[in-house]
Amino acid sequence: MGVRCGRPGAGTRRGDREELHGRGRGVRHRREHPGARRRWLHLGLRRAAVLQAREAERRHARLPGLAAPPGRRPGPRPRLTASHHAGFVRRGALFAPERTNRGRVVTVTSLSDAVAEHVHAGDALHLVVGHTRWSAAAREVVRQWWGKDPGFTLVMLSLSSLGALFFRGGLVEKVITGYSGDTFPNFTPNPWFQRGYRSGEVDVEHWSFLAFSQRLEAAAKGLPAVVTRSIAGSSMEANDGFARVDTPFGELGLLSPLVPDVAILHAPVADHHGNVAVASPLLEGVCGALAARRGAIVTVERVVDDLTGVADCVRIPAHRVLAVCEAPMGAHPGGCFARGLPVEGYGEDYEFWVDARTATRGDGYDEWIRHWVLEPETQDEYLARLGADRVADLREKARPESAARDAAAHPPDLDAPVNAWETAAVLGARHLADRVGALGADAVLAGAGVANLAAWLGVRLARDRGCTVELTAEIGLWGYEPALGDPLVLNHRNFPSATMLGDAAMVLGTLVGGPGTTTVGCLGGAQVDRFGNVNSTEIPGGPFLVGSGGANDVASVAAENVVVATLTPPRTPPDCGYVTSPGRAVRALVTDRGLLEKPDAAGELTLTAVPEGPGPLAERVGAARAACGWDLQVASEVRELPAPTPEEIAALRSWDPQGWFLRS
Repeated sequence: MGVRCGRPGAGTRRGDREELHGRGRGVRHRREHPGARRRWLHLGLRRAAVLQAREAERRHARLPGLAAPPGRRPGPRPRLTASHHAGFVRRGALFAPERTNRGRVVTVTSLSDAVAEHVHAGDALHLVVGHTRWSAAAREVVRQWWGKDPGFTLVMLSLSSLGALFFRGGLVEKVITGYSGDTFPNFTPNPWFQRGYRSGEVDVEHWSFLAFSQRLEAAAKGLPAVVTRSIAGSSMEANDGFARVDTPFGELGLLSPLVPDVAILHAPVADHHGNVAVASPLLEGVCGALAARRGAIVTVERVVDDLTGVADCVRIPAHRVLAVCEAPMGAHPGGCFARGLPVEGYGEDYEFWVDARTATRGDGYDEWIRHWVLEPETQDEYLARLGADRVADLREKARPESAARDAAAHPPDLDAPVNAWETAAVLGARHLADRVGALGADAVLAGAGVANLAAWLGVRLARDRGCTVELTAEIGLWGYEPALGDPLVLNHRNFPSATMLGDAAMVLGTLVGGPGTTTVGCLGGAQVDRFGNVNSTEIPGGPFLVGSGGANDVASVAAENVVVATLTPPRTPPDCGYVTSPGRAVRALVTDRGLLEKPDAAGELTLTAVPEGPGPLAERVGAARAACGWDLQVASEVRELPAPTPEEIAALRSWDPQGWFLRS
């Protein structure tokens, strides 16, 4: 089956792209990325190319000792009587939504039978990533298809450590994603993704977070393409799903629709008909469920009789749902934010995420998979392995008062010497505050890792100077306050403080680059070149990194961007071999050894300031130049930057007391 690029039900085309012919006025397609093909596009043409998975080699040889449990296909499905319709659906029950206009009958089945019926070999499976970033149904897919080489195309915004299950089990031939890496306790490459992509066993198509969700939006709306301001100027321009076209309205970047076969997600609640209610923030949103060719499999905390009281939270109508299953804690190890909905939420299980990450790097990975994925056949069995105390702790973590207790349990070490990352974060925060004031910025978008901490501190410093500026995050947060004791931008404890909750389309697609908002982005990156281009995806001929996340989207449209990093030769090549985020709006690279700035979009970064310290100024300038991977030019006058203050370091460590980012 594969991923259909085009509206559901449209015709298909296989193989390499050919000349596109159709009615309407011809529009020249331009692509400036090296090696891109030139071709003609035509306005009014509905594109429906099929991205076929390549022929897979059987993977039995690389799956020693991990025999998949026998798959179970459903037998005859019982028809519900009127009495079934009148009663409350029992715990663990699943239903496909009743579609009276199509003569369908609501059926009840188990989660295992739902996956067996609705997930087929060769499918393009879309695992929806909101603030709930996993699903019991995803685990069931892995359990049923383990070692069977189903040749899935995995459509998943952010793979995280659990995405490695699809690689280890030989389930996936292609990945369409915005991020392939670990997220806890830090954002790091994962060896399974690195090996799979480098060897060619798994094809990969990289996108930014916003472009990924925009492609699903185009499919959900039945559009032949959607306009984007992301991707242009990056190496992702080479993707077949992107094109630059000249139109009467100027040059536009277009994205083709992305149509998965089945979507899988977890939500707080659904009703008996299959209508699904979710709570923001939603990150990619729910367009994938609306775009899926066959529909969505949805696990929920509870099935209820009526959702009219929370109709504003209903985002997926019943006719787009294949099955709903009550699966308490079904987002675990992710959390479930359920404010305003008739269920109890729970926090992220950081310990489990860290264990999952650690397992992917050790000899005990197979045993870990057996224990947590292959052996538990039901959600109840899975929860029994977690234990009642752990479940209770996670539910307690969702309560507002728990944040202060956890922060008190992990006081920051204020006596440790200041390290390079802390210096970079403080200097970055100060520069960020300067730029907020100079631009009159409305918002700062916090990136991942240390850049996130620099953004938090920078906004605090800007406010101390009298600026009115908000923090925003790609997950869908606007105007939030960071909770103490947790440096993660995805921290659920930040959600209740937000002025507005939405999704990436709202933050990245409207506010960050909208004409009425001035935003400064604070970004990180594995590599930054002399023009400010950022690479966080792959080093050509070297290792795979992680991908764009939302960085490309921010770099493409923010009024100005600041990159925060330590200064080392490997981190600063003269030219990035892969451009994840174009550097045209990057005006500064702030490091532990100095401040590098450029005057305009096309200029080169130049050393303009260095930290105070022992030794003469010329010595510190020389040290900065020696730590840079290109022939770093020096401004005619180099300023000296005051050392981080105890108050600034205390603020950083109060957010990251365990050193997940600051001491990684």
